[in-house]
Amino acid sequence: MKYYLLILILINSLFSIAQEKEITAQLFNSYETYKETTLHKRRIKHVDIQPLIVGLSSKVGFTVSKVGKSIESRDLSLISIGQGPVNVFLWSQMHGDEPTATQAIFDILNFLGSPDFQTEKTELLSQVTLHFLPMLNPDGAERFQRRNVLGVDINRDALRLQSPESKTLKRVRDSLKADFGFNLHDQSRYYNAERTKKPATISYLAPAYNYEKEINTIRGNAMRIIVFMNNIIQKYAPGQVGRYNDDFEPRAFGDNIQKWGTSTILIESGGYLKDTEKQEIRKLNYVSILSAIYTIAHENYKEILLLDYEKIPENDRKLFDLKITEATYELLGKTYKIDIGINQLEVDYKDHQKFWYSSRIIDQGDLSTYYGYETLEMKGFNIKPAKIYPENMMSIKDVKSVDFRAILKSGYGYIRVENLPMEIINSPFPVHLIGKDHKVPEFHIEPGINPTFFLEKDGQLHYAVINGFPMDLNQSDISIPNAMIYR
Repeated sequence: MKYYLLILILINSLFSIAQEKEITAQLFNSYETYKETTLHKRRIKHVDIQPLIVGLSSKVGFTVSKVGKSIESRDLSLISIGQGPVNVFLWSQMHGDEPTATQAIFDILNFLGSPDFQTEKTELLSQVTLHFLPMLNPDGAERFQRRNVLGVDINRDALRLQSPESKTLKRVRDSLKADFGFNLHDQSRYYNAERTKKPATISYLAPAYNYEKEINTIRGNAMRIIVFMNNIIQKYAPGQVGRYNDDFEPRAFGDNIQKWGTSTILIESGGYLKDTEKQEIRKLNYVSILSAIYTIAHENYKEILLLDYEKIPENDRKLFDLKITEATYELLGKTYKIDIGINQLEVDYKDHQKFWYSSRIIDQGDLSTYYGYETLEMKGFNIKPAKIYPENMMSIKDVKSVDFRAILKSGYGYIRVENLPMEIINSPFPVHLIGKDHKVPEFHIEPGINPTFFLEKDGQLHYAVINGFPMDLNQSDISIPNAMIYR
């Protein structure tokens, strides 16, 4: 009889796993149907999500409640759906410049409100009740900054509760007595999965609830769900998952919510090749979170081995946007071989709707243990300084007539312009613009400078690096997002 029961349990387990794999594939393949198209860039604002929340308030099955206000009196809303006994609480953007999961939440809400997958959703929502608190830090989102207007990192305010946003999060968690919590963030695109060149596209953590990093049932359940989600992400972004260090942080919300009895899963959205606005990562959030909710509803996560959590590689931070290897650099009459690590750093325009790039050399020397989203292997190539174009231009309009490919192939990376309008803050061309009196500093490669130089071999320039963006001068397409203006 015992043998028969074991066989029955195994069959049910295998059937459940097959069901989960099938629903995950269906979610991935049908994603575009539910993607919230009004949210298509990272710099979303409170005003962008309000019409969506208002629309949900009149939709059958959804309950929308105003649960608090930010310092600048922007509404904080809780959106709930389901009738199940297990409460799942998801909150996003407690850091104002971390919006990927906020977008994914509205994709999930579109899915839940659609007429599709009715059998699966009816079963799901009979087991769980879902609660979403999107954009916890709307004032920070307005400025695309991490902290709130008080200058407080909300994720380090779980004890003192100085900020109204922090008080709201604590009050909602306590009122729900949430069984599971999803703490949704973004992380730097420069994190990689430990000892690999692959970005940590998604990183996880089941936060510790004490300095000893003990594992009780609450934290163990969070670990098991993370293992489940990792298995899903591996299908679509293999090798691109990292795991955060679990040192206890007594001020952090994740650590405390775990301590307060909610199985807490931290999800961090990192980098993905050629996904500046993180739309592919948004899709991975959508699929993995919905699949995790599915396994919570069916309690299949209980069968997952805790040991598999430790097998997820830890986060590392050894990625550059551009890595140049073994280039030859001349200094004081001698030549040296150096690697150069460059990051293409974003600078917001005043309205925080869009951004431009002001790149920097981050490190140089032996970078053999580092990686690049793009790598140029430049052994045998010489680094050459960029020159100033000999003909001065009167205006921006005159610059437009320049054959940029021709002047770059001649080693010119700067054009002097007599009249540079103050309202133009970066160069829309693949060369830097300099004011009539600006003196370009003597060329010297060092961390902190804007990366602008050429790469030459056998007396011919092959590559231009302008504002940290490489251009192959043997190709017809010569363009970069922007260069700099030096007045």
